[in-house]
Amino acid sequence: MKEAQNRKPMESASRRKRRIDCIVFVCLLLIGLIFIIPFVWMAVVAFERSANIQPPFPPSLIVKEPSLFNFKIITENGNLWRAYRNSLVIAVFSVALNMLAVMLGGYALAKGRFKGKGLVLVIVMATMMIPFETRMVPMFKMFSKLGLTNNFLPLILPNMIDGFGLLLARNFFVKLPDSLGEAARIDGAGHLRVFLQVYLPLSTPIMATIAILKFMGSWNDFLWPLVILTGEETRTVPIFISAFSYEGGTRMAGSTMCVAFMGIIPVLIVFLLLQKYIIQSIALSGMKGE
Repeated sequence: MKEAQNRKPMESASRRKRRIDCIVFVCLLLIGLIFIIPFVWMAVVAFERSANIQPPFPPSLIVKEPSLFNFKIITENGNLWRAYRNSLVIAVFSVALNMLAVMLGGYALAKGRFKGKGLVLVIVMATMMIPFETRMVPMFKMFSKLGLTNNFLPLILPNMIDGFGLLLARNFFVKLPDSLGEAARIDGAGHLRVFLQVYLPLSTPIMATIAILKFMGSWNDFLWPLVILTGEETRTVPIFISAFSYEGGTRMAGSTMCVAFMGIIPVLIVFLLLQKYIIQSIALSGMKGE
């Protein structure tokens, strides 16, 4: 009798938990649909043949006349592919240099023993409070004096270090046990070898997270490239999207949506390829250092 009485509250709690889980799932599903509907509508307009003449109104989520006509318009002169190449060059080099800098810096702030480490961390956090707009004019003057306007270097070099990525790497390394590095040092390994052979192979999740964030930030950056890049041949994808606007006084909705649709594909591919590592980095953040 006692077992039966104890089982009833447990079954009741289990049913209540399942109901709550179902409600949460439905709410999250509705929120997800709300967020994805604009992207679906963008794709519909992009594949709609007559969208340049008359955009579908009221907005529809079904393509009535499927066609690649709008894609032919935006790719026929090669400017889109040039913008793709420019954005990829900037994003790839920005990610590579940033990864090298923040991983080394994060490891030093987490495992290094040197005077002033706390002050360095405070300075890094303070830099995150400075808006980019306050730095944009001095940066433009500096690169202008160096003769680097309309060049990719002003878009790559400032991305080498960012406080947010440095803190992400530092917090990840703090969670890894110190005993791993101590065991390697007993075998005669130096700091660089400990970093490269012991800690770096364990850092794939946080590296993927930083790579996604930096790639998305570099690919979608608009204001700074608009200021520093002055020629048509150096346009990035966001600038190309903004410039691809009017013909005969009327905005071509289909072609514009095509450019926007093509612009999000690389970011989407990178995110889908690396998203599992974000989950791993969240899970590993619960590791307790020794």
